[in-house]
Amino acid sequence: MPAESTIRPTEVVADARPVLDVEAGTLALPVWPETDPESGESGEAGGPGGQNGPGGPAGPAGPRVGTGADEVASALGLDLPLILDRENAKGEPGEIVSVPVYAAGRGAASVDGEVDVTRVLLVGVGDGTAASFRRAGAAVARAAKGVERLGSTVTAGADDARVRAFVEGAVLATYALGGFRGSEAPARTLPLGTLVLAGDEDRSTVVRLASAVAEATWTARDLVHTPSNVKDPAWLAERARQLGSAHGLDVRVRDEKALEAEGFGGILAVGMGSARPPRLIAMRYEPEGAGATTPHVVLVGKGITYDTGGLSLKPREAMVPMKTDMSGGAVVMGVLSAVRELGVDVRVTGLVAAAENMPGASAQRPSDVIRQYDGTTVEVLNTDAEGRLVLADAIGYAVAELEPSVVVDVATLTGAATQGLGRTHAAMYATGDDLAAALTRAGDASGERMWRLPLVDDYRSALESSVADVAHIETTKVGGGSITAALFLQRFVRDVAWAHLDIAGVGRADADRAEVVKGGTAFGVRALLYWLEEGVSVAPGGAGRPR
Repeated sequence: MPAESTIRPTEVVADARPVLDVEAGTLALPVWPETDPESGESGEAGGPGGQNGPGGPAGPAGPRVGTGADEVASALGLDLPLILDRENAKGEPGEIVSVPVYAAGRGAASVDGEVDVTRVLLVGVGDGTAASFRRAGAAVARAAKGVERLGSTVTAGADDARVRAFVEGAVLATYALGGFRGSEAPARTLPLGTLVLAGDEDRSTVVRLASAVAEATWTARDLVHTPSNVKDPAWLAERARQLGSAHGLDVRVRDEKALEAEGFGGILAVGMGSARPPRLIAMRYEPEGAGATTPHVVLVGKGITYDTGGLSLKPREAMVPMKTDMSGGAVVMGVLSAVRELGVDVRVTGLVAAAENMPGASAQRPSDVIRQYDGTTVEVLNTDAEGRLVLADAIGYAVAELEPSVVVDVATLTGAATQGLGRTHAAMYATGDDLAAALTRAGDASGERMWRLPLVDDYRSALESSVADVAHIETTKVGGGSITAALFLQRFVRDVAWAHLDIAGVGRADADRAEVVKGGTAFGVRALLYWLEEGVSVAPGGAGRPR
């Protein structure tokens, strides 16, 4: 079986030349919504700052084609307004009108006349927000599967946020895992080879940043989608070492002997029922010039490489997607793979608590009492609530040994989060308002939205145990299963600023939608990288008052 995927993401490059000179046989032009017959303006006045929209042909009250429209229409003999009218196009975000080009396209795609234009994609950009550009990029990429090179003017004149959104959408929408089929995938199903952003000033820097974020998400998706007969804790640790070598990170892996010697009772308990022992993976990034005052962010990811539920066995249907139960760990590894490329100026340590939750002869039992890393004893009442046990060890270790400024954990933790928020928002808990606001901003900007939920003091009593310091699930029914899980984790954070992202709903998708693909989404990579890029500042007493 392969160690990594054989399918590569789309390469994105910037080229200031006109779109007809970039040697691309497929072109993409932006379409803005219907023109207001009174004002003569389209949608949001042609988009933010007027980019793209005001130029280009339009009917008396129809959608307007943006930058490159006149040149392409003239060179290829296309009546673009008529085409849009016949297709009943509206310029909605992600709407695609595909126009085949025949004899008129011969030699039209390069100065030397050697490259033919065979197709023009007219791409709706809606209200021109970053979210609409992200949908547009995703739509272009899906429409251009199997294409070697595509020239686009969709982002010409757009600001950096919209360019980044378009590029990230285009790269991520055609994610696929390769290497597990008996024959190669047909060329028509592969991602677009190269996307050229044409006819604009030099955008190489923003393209590089966007590509780094998208490729980090791609890396995390590869980890999530890999089947669990290949992916066990040792395999995940080896992938971490490879990423560390490629991206200049220090990597340390604790095996089961080291975990036992150092008292990681939660990780060991969860992994007891498997013949494939657990690991604690640590990946460390130090920016140039880091010193004693440089903030230190610790990211903690749940790395359950397969979850049967243990002796509290899941039904078959619930077990099928459980190769994705290490999504939190994959997110952390994806983030660490990109921080150096993005020039993040804080120290970042990623901890992945990796175990396989199996119902073997030596598996932990409901009613067992275990001792976590920080000495807390925990009554285990449901072995299918294993994620919080491995996270508690990693968080306790981070707080005791790593002197973090802030800890953020990421986990596919509770079905209650999915029931409460569905599949569009992660449940976010935080001990400080500033931290919550910063993560919310990053989520909105990156397209990975979060909704803050409360840490309800009144619910803490539901975790009381008659035999241990605490129970890891409710002993008194109060509802709010995602909240009580967060409350359990909070006790291990002590006074360190902390946020918890429950991605159980958003971490998996049932169908392709915009830049999200069916299966594991690697939700959180983009949001956390945007947050780290913004800069992390935790005021004294940053843990704040629990909500």
